[in-house]
Amino acid sequence: MLTVDGVSFSYRGVPVLERVSFSLAEGEMVALLGPNGTGKTTLLRAIDGILRPSAGTVLIESRDAASCSPRERARFFGYVPQRGEQVRLTVFDAVLLGRRPRLGWSVERSDLAIVQSALKGLSLERLSLRYLDELSGGEFQKVLLARAIVQEPRVLLLDEPTSSLDLKNQLEMLATLREIVRGHGVAALLSMHDLNTAFRFADRLLFMKDGAIAGACTPSDASADLVRDVYGIPVEIVRHRGMPMIVPA
Repeated sequence: MLTVDGVSFSYRGVPVLERVSFSLAEGEMVALLGPNGTGKTTLLRAIDGILRPSAGTVLIESRDAASCSPRERARFFGYVPQRGEQVRLTVFDAVLLGRRPRLGWSVERSDLAIVQSALKGLSLERLSLRYLDELSGGEFQKVLLARAIVQEPRVLLLDEPTSSLDLKNQLEMLATLREIVRGHGVAALLSMHDLNTAFRFADRLLFMKDGAIAGACTPSDASADLVRDVYGIPVEIVRHRGMPMIVPA
């Protein structure tokens, strides 16, 4: 569904991404892990086309994404930034804006139904008429995800989507995201800092270090050595009810 082939990027001559390559399959949820400043956000923005790679290609179902129009890219990628602008829009209207790549001359009942469904799925219905600048950070983060979902993209790109959420909302959001990915033929790539949450929900893990992919594995195959090499601290991987968990040594 998505292939990233040798993507590199520099800010003012300083390399940030170095020949990054990987692929995403339909129905797959992949966690992008690594220390702060290692290039995770830059990689997501380069895939989405916000940044233009200095080398390499991003392939959308074997088609070079650079040849796609902005509207075509918006139909393929749903990007959820780490932070967004809390303008004076209601939650409902902000999420409805996500339908723009799919709209014809007017908003149809089917568009409104899709928005309502996304709001319900993320427990945002009661906030439909609340203004964005009246929301908490976690509520706003969920609105950004809802807006991306109603685009009906093939690939969701999420930059730390749970960073402002409490534990309950983290689990609910990621469970909802996993249902969407598996039930609607979507793929998701999300940057995360909580390793144990990533181990719980992701199908595959991509570890980044110094702008490159340092390792790729399933949660069950992750090694303490890989985590130590990427993060620079010794850890142990223990199992609780069959699930791997990271414990600093």
